[in-house]
Amino acid sequence: MRTNFRWTTIALIVALIVINYIDRSAVSFAVRPLSEAFGLNAAAYGVIGGVFSIGYMVFAFLSGPLVDRFGPRNVLLGSILIWSVATALTPLAGGFAGLLLVRILLGAGEAPGFPAATRVASRWLPATERGKALALIGGVAVSGSLLISGPIITQLIHVAGWRGMFWILAVLGLAWAGVAFALLRNTPAEHPRCSPEERAHIAAGQAESEGTAREARVDWRAILTNRNLWITGIGYFAWGFMFWGFMYWLPEFLAKSYQLSIRQVGAFSVAPWAAGVVGALLGGLLVDRLYARYQRVRTRFLIMGTALLLSGASLIPIMVSPSLTTALVSISLGVGLGFVTGGIWWVAAIDAAPTHPGAAAGFADAAFASSGILAPVVMGFIVHNTGTFGSGFALMSALAVIGALAMLLFTREPGHGERHAPVPMTGDRGAS
Repeated sequence: MRTNFRWTTIALIVALIVINYIDRSAVSFAVRPLSEAFGLNAAAYGVIGGVFSIGYMVFAFLSGPLVDRFGPRNVLLGSILIWSVATALTPLAGGFAGLLLVRILLGAGEAPGFPAATRVASRWLPATERGKALALIGGVAVSGSLLISGPIITQLIHVAGWRGMFWILAVLGLAWAGVAFALLRNTPAEHPRCSPEERAHIAAGQAESEGTAREARVDWRAILTNRNLWITGIGYFAWGFMFWGFMYWLPEFLAKSYQLSIRQVGAFSVAPWAAGVVGALLGGLLVDRLYARYQRVRTRFLIMGTALLLSGASLIPIMVSPSLTTALVSISLGVGLGFVTGGIWWVAAIDAAPTHPGAAAGFADAAFASSGILAPVVMGFIVHNTGTFGSGFALMSALAVIGALAMLLFTREPGHGERHAPVPMTGDRGAS
């Protein structure tokens, strides 16, 4: 009898990503009490947001080879222990310098999440099921976590105070580690609850190189000279600038521009991330249908480029008529269209380097993280020096257009020698 334990494994990864994003976004809802306690202005808060991504970028790039070499289970268990400790230390940082160190540690701890998640998907699922899982992990889990984080975090602050909120989130991470220690394994062959029939089903839909738990070495020349992987990184940077900008500054934008209370901010911040959930699901559906019709890898870039172009254009109204209604509609459209690309980045990374999915995902994630260094800092200096967010929104829009054009104009279809079975985004066509 064929079991379906592979989906328990994917559910564990989805839960990990949800915790990951709630933890990293928590500081944006505590910005006012945190700033008052530690004497921060808007520019300093922007730097605090940016240094998270320094740790994240460095270790995202390094964690790919570590995941390929040692397997995702060990890397993820160590990762969540590090970031849970960093979360618990945030209220105890004492000042600006302490917060810098804690946020770098948090970024380093959270960095292996997506490279490891990509590795798990490539080893636990046949190709025909992988896209659906990556859409859940890279799109729905991210936008969904930010959708629920506003109400959850603001309620925790209301009940337990801003310091207690961080400590409760740290305990949640440790609880995940306990469950994962018992249930998570690197490959189906290592797990006694995965039946022989399920293992055969998974193996039948994998390339020969995807059946291993670890890789001995990474071919860095192939990674660093991969044209589509570089363009994926450019596009991911462009989307990331908008994503990180809103993740760190949306609550403060709503509070500062429209004089909303902390609980009102939590309620109004739901709309953009709800649009993100819809966009992530829509992206998976569109990619699958276009690939089924044209059988071309470039259809992924067509969808990502078009979505990113429309996402950037969606921010124009907020610069023209910045009422609360216009702001929420404009930002929701921008975030929702941006999240159309949510799970496709990881599919594109696997397509580009199928024998080293962890390293390829780490490369893409490092590009995303680099925008996370710049976006909070640049937005912070804009707000500090102008008192408004308009120039920051204009920069988000411009970068989205640049990233979109790179994907639409400069990607290429893999040649005959590079071709492999591409990963569909949703559905189980061909699965037995």
